[in-house]
Amino acid sequence: MNDIKVTKIEKSRVKDFDFSNMPPFGHAFTDHMFVADYIDGEWKNFEIKPLQNLSLHPANLTLHYGQTIFEGMKAFFTDKNEPILFRPKDHAKRFKRSAVRMSMPEIPEDLFLGAIKALVKMEINWIPKEVGSALYLRPFMIAMDDVIGVKPSKTYKFVLLTLPSGPYYSRPLSLKASMNFVRAVKGGIGEAKTAGNYGASLYPFNLAKELGYDQLMWLDANEHKYVQEIGTMNIFFVIGDTVVTPMLDGAVLHGITRNSIITIFKDNGYKVEERLISTDELIKAYNKGQLKEVFGSGTAAIIAKIDKLDINDKIMTFDTETFKVADFAKKYINDVRKGIIEDKYNWIERI
Repeated sequence: MNDIKVTKIEKSRVKDFDFSNMPPFGHAFTDHMFVADYIDGEWKNFEIKPLQNLSLHPANLTLHYGQTIFEGMKAFFTDKNEPILFRPKDHAKRFKRSAVRMSMPEIPEDLFLGAIKALVKMEINWIPKEVGSALYLRPFMIAMDDVIGVKPSKTYKFVLLTLPSGPYYSRPLSLKASMNFVRAVKGGIGEAKTAGNYGASLYPFNLAKELGYDQLMWLDANEHKYVQEIGTMNIFFVIGDTVVTPMLDGAVLHGITRNSIITIFKDNGYKVEERLISTDELIKAYNKGQLKEVFGSGTAAIIAKIDKLDINDKIMTFDTETFKVADFAKKYINDVRKGIIEDKYNWIERI
């Protein structure tokens, strides 16, 4: 992608940014952003320019009918000071799947990856070097038609933001199973990374938060007994000597970190099962002392250990200091990213 118009900011803010004391995730942004427009059936107007507000008509279709998708990924430095991306092609493919589900135009892989590499190169000084930190990348697409009507837009805008970020979670998390609200149903939009999935979760999440919990554990919509995922992540359980995670059934996000973890476990001798997991099974396993670890996986956190799980007032607690399976997965992924161990899966792409 060589036809990107570039307009640089007069003075970068990076020299005044305190990387050792970063604000909470999502509050800090770099100097520039990438934008492109979908008009008359093609992507055009590729531009990197200073970070600025978007101009939207009050009738913008995204504001009224939610035609919007996004991704979340990261750029890092290896131990040899090389800037890299982790599985960017898989993020490009998932972005395309989300676009199809939301009746939006697909972004060609070369456009998606070209935009990311071009912007990260420009913002390379914003990539944190502190342990557990990274440059978070947020590509998103919104409808741009300014006509009120329940129909797909004809015009769209693709935007890429970059955010320096520290560790997503600094401590283990507590979960409460949602017995009354659901995140997604088969045939719905649970597999798509679209804003509506997250907006719909806020009310039940706040109810759980008022009870002292960090996240919700979502259950299926029909029987309210089979685990799907948690707040912003996929979920794993270590039951006996087996790592178990909910299968992808149309209502569970195709997590890229989830896939990485499953691949790592299988190649390193762990028994892994992707299947239905009922709350009754979890409670029985816990009572027998067989439920050894619970952890979430996602781009932002990589691994988030769970130290408390509440299923219909059955409280289960875990000593996360004893977790070995979760620690193995997190260390393996971090070591691949740092270049400490071989990237035999070709997950790393150098910038």
